[in-house]
Amino acid sequence: MRAAVLEEFGRPVVLKEIDRPEPGPGRVLVRVAASGLNPLDVKIAAGQAGHAEVEPPAVLGLDLAGVVETAGEGFEAGDEVFGLTGGVGGLQGSLAEFAAVDARLLARKPAKLTMAEAAVLPLVAITAWEGLVDRARVRPGLKVLVHGGAGGIGQVAIQIARARGADVYATCSPGHADVVEKLGAVPIDRARSVEDYVAEHTGGEGFDIVFDTVGGEVLDASFRAARVYTGHVVSALGWGTHSIAPLSFRGATYSGVFTLLPMLTGQGRAHHGEILREVAALVDAGELRPSEPRTFGLDAVEKAFGEIGRGKVAVEIGG
Repeated sequence: MRAAVLEEFGRPVVLKEIDRPEPGPGRVLVRVAASGLNPLDVKIAAGQAGHAEVEPPAVLGLDLAGVVETAGEGFEAGDEVFGLTGGVGGLQGSLAEFAAVDARLLARKPAKLTMAEAAVLPLVAITAWEGLVDRARVRPGLKVLVHGGAGGIGQVAIQIARARGADVYATCSPGHADVVEKLGAVPIDRARSVEDYVAEHTGGEGFDIVFDTVGGEVLDASFRAARVYTGHVVSALGWGTHSIAPLSFRGATYSGVFTLLPMLTGQGRAHHGEILREVAALVDAGELRPSEPRTFGLDAVEKAFGEIGRGKVAVEIGG
């Protein structure tokens, strides 16, 4: 089969012929229709993501959508599926014509989405779900602040929070305020001070949930934006050194999300499949929609890598 292989960190991936994988126990063979690319794929290729545990040569690509080739593990041949399935920890990535995938990581593709649309959803959707639902228990009546609301994770986070009945606010640049508004959140200029927007939107009490998708100084600001006693800060980017004193002084709590952990450890993979089934139901109910991706063919994979970070990107591989 054809695949895009990273032979050396810091070098472009190379298209080459490699052996088609055999599924083995607990796995299904998927004919990949589209691979969703993420900023993490760029960091992995550059050798800047040691936490992803990738050693060249390796097939990259975290997200996929495709068709089950042979029946097994609860799936029938011809089932359309999607998932966050590889590209880290020794698991073959999705930039290939076939992938042997742990069936627990898969769910049936939302009927309303194309393969390319489904392929850009798993990583961001699972991250948002783990943060808002699993960690923070988002529910009706809560005020949720999403930092980076116009980004990939942020857009999905807004939609999940709204679907579960929360009032949602999101920081963004002024140029992306319309994106946030269309998703049903109140946009907040990211240049404003924490104290200013906390006073305006919560009467100075703070937000029930603050979901940080940006990291750095934004995570520090999140600690000051949480509601006293009951506030909960969740971050998908907890890099760096941070003082948690502002959070402690408010009596609030913090959770981190590391979405790759089930793939790296083998533990908790079934929950990823469960999350994607919930996400697919939201999509088909009209309550969640991914950003429209720009698509490239496998022969243009190097160009696709160059576009990551400028919106969602999918590589279409097969039918």
